[in-house]
Amino acid sequence: MQDMTAAPDEPGTEADSRSPEGISRRRLLGTAGAVGAGGLVLGAAGGAAAYAATESDTGSALSTVGSTEVAWGGEHQPGILQPLQARGHLIAFDLAPGAGRKEAVALMRRWSATAQRLMNGTGSDAGIALDAGPSSLTVTFGFGHSFFSRTGLDKQRPSELDPLPPFSSDHLDAKRSDGDLWIQIGADDALVAFDALRAVQKDAGAAARVRWQMNGFNRSPGATAHPMTARNLMGQVDGTNNPKPSEPDFDQRIFVPTSTDGPSWMAGGSYAVVRRIRMLLDDWDKLPAAAQEKVIGRRKSDGAPLTGGSETTEPELDKVGPDNKLVIPLDAHARISRPDQNGGAAMLRRPFSFHDGIATDGTPDAGLLFVCWQADPLRGFTAVQRKLDRGDALSTFIRHESSGLFAVPGGPGKGEYVGQRLLEA
Repeated sequence: MQDMTAAPDEPGTEADSRSPEGISRRRLLGTAGAVGAGGLVLGAAGGAAAYAATESDTGSALSTVGSTEVAWGGEHQPGILQPLQARGHLIAFDLAPGAGRKEAVALMRRWSATAQRLMNGTGSDAGIALDAGPSSLTVTFGFGHSFFSRTGLDKQRPSELDPLPPFSSDHLDAKRSDGDLWIQIGADDALVAFDALRAVQKDAGAAARVRWQMNGFNRSPGATAHPMTARNLMGQVDGTNNPKPSEPDFDQRIFVPTSTDGPSWMAGGSYAVVRRIRMLLDDWDKLPAAAQEKVIGRRKSDGAPLTGGSETTEPELDKVGPDNKLVIPLDAHARISRPDQNGGAAMLRRPFSFHDGIATDGTPDAGLLFVCWQADPLRGFTAVQRKLDRGDALSTFIRHESSGLFAVPGGPGKGEYVGQRLLEA
């Protein structure tokens, strides 16, 4: 990912959330970990993703971690453009039987008020995060395909929210997929993140029930001497080719424009694809490092392409070695997932790693909570995943176990709650 963001503290402002001027009055202090990386696309889900950072980012002391604050409101919801956070929770809800649009309005009002208060560093009444600062907390809300039928808003459901097609690598658990409502929570402190998770769960009350919930993590701020791309649980440098906000077509690829044929309530919003991708780490670890590099197409030591240079060097896809074979194999993950190999398809990857213990067969239940953002999932995630599904060498070592697609509206204006332009249309 690219670019550290935060809009001014005043809800509803439309300052450029990606510029240094858009950082809140309690300035987002760039820490080494705060510019930490994205995840492998790992199946658009499986590949080389990148990390967010401002051009002027420099490492800062761990003592600054708690004071960093992301502002509520603005053109986009928080949790999309911010750097990866050290701790994350993903949670999906279904509206309770008998609950409809009226209950959804009240729920989104409660959730929005709670999110704004927690992101300001107030903390919940439970005192879980007592004495902690805001710690870059972000709370992001989205609506699933089924939400619109439950609330009588079928005509407002965007076509981009049509269900994802099946893929051969899917081993999906329906109980851990989809949902009426989705929330992403991220923070640079585990207690702050859990406090937010507890608060939104309690706020749901009788209106909604938890469908599934997942926990993730990333490198902690300040864990490296200087900002650098993180590694995933496979030990690979993970985050190099994410689209950058400085690119002229970034907004049109990631965010829904104001002038669009789609529903106006999605202006400034984005579509989140969420996948739980199990890494078959025992099988992966049996490969020699050189073989792992062939699977990915990049050096394990520094993330540089196998054709040489540094992490950001463009790979020479036609280069052959002394054996007259391509240095970067045709099925290398980095080759197949490149935008220029997929008609320019792009998505902003912002994942979390996960480890949920040891399975009954003795293997680690670990991998990637893949989250990617795009203006059109068909042109973003689906286009890349179809290509990966047909011949990605990494597919042997990963398993897609759950999936969801959510419409995430733009940030609320001053005095608004998230989704108000949809629910009160």
